[in-house]
Amino acid sequence: MNKMYKKSFAVFTAAVLAAFLLIFLLVCCKKNQDKKNAELQKIAEDSGSENIILGFSQIGSESAWRTRNTESIFEAAARQNIQILFDDAQQKQENQLKAIRSFIIYQVDAIAFVPIVEDGWDNVLQEAKDAGIPVILVDRKINADPSLYSAFLGENSLEEGRNAARFLLQKFKYKKEDITIFEMSGTENSSVVKERASGFREIINKEPKFKIIHTENGDFLRSRGKEICDILLANNVRENGNTTNTLFFHGQKIDVVFSHNDSMTLGFLDSLDAHKIRIRDTVFISIDAEQKSIDALTKGKLNCVVECNPNLGPALMDLVKIITSGNSIPKTTYVTERVFTENDDFSKYEPRGY
Repeated sequence: MNKMYKKSFAVFTAAVLAAFLLIFLLVCCKKNQDKKNAELQKIAEDSGSENIILGFSQIGSESAWRTRNTESIFEAAARQNIQILFDDAQQKQENQLKAIRSFIIYQVDAIAFVPIVEDGWDNVLQEAKDAGIPVILVDRKINADPSLYSAFLGENSLEEGRNAARFLLQKFKYKKEDITIFEMSGTENSSVVKERASGFREIINKEPKFKIIHTENGDFLRSRGKEICDILLANNVRENGNTTNTLFFHGQKIDVVFSHNDSMTLGFLDSLDAHKIRIRDTVFISIDAEQKSIDALTKGKLNCVVECNPNLGPALMDLVKIITSGNSIPKTTYVTERVFTENDDFSKYEPRGY
């Protein structure tokens, strides 16, 4: 009995030490990033912003997150007296290519854009480089020669995927049976989708009990999230003869729905509400942290929301000021993000603003 007690105590001690180590590493990473961002801000304050013209191409306005992302950039530009030439690509890469070429013709001081997909940018970036115009990638990364663009500014999508998976490991740490996961991914061939999926798998693959039974492309759209859930529910009726408060995919019970963004998640919840179904035994994880998803979390409709910070404007304007003044900027700048879970004290939440 004493031997068993010692073994249990040793396991408990190891678990506690591991938890403290994880917290320590996360705090250190955050401090390093905050220090790096503060240093950049100081350099930017010392750089002028008179007569700077920034060409900015946004992918569209498909969500509250994207709208807030655009607003943040315009607000920061106005505070810094930086003029913006704006283009809405309406989810089409060909529109972005045209916009970037028009910025080059206009001879803007810098170009920033949110790439819809990873590939197909080399030629237009070479044209910008030949024209002496620095280019900053915002929110999403690309597959291209790194020398063709100056920097990337945005979220750490790999870490977002990891954070979603870490919640699951904690949530089901005592469950020994298999845990089935239904995944809704975003725009195909976008860097954010690949990295969120990769980061998520990196963590859950440490536990064989976690199994992704299906991945469905929801294109980051609320309408697609609703459509996906509608199909699941219709199949449930066909296979089981009625709708229940449990989700199934081809006869397999779904334990977890992991969604790559809030729009798809909210669309999924729209379908459940429309069918008057309250899921009782499925865990929902979403990424973005729009106000509506945080509201759903506090109402018990979601279990975890990983933040993807849309407020990139101030950091982008700092980078633009620094590089247009002839100074170098970091190749990669990540913004600070957090994780919201069902275990939080909801009374401490502040309005998201989007």
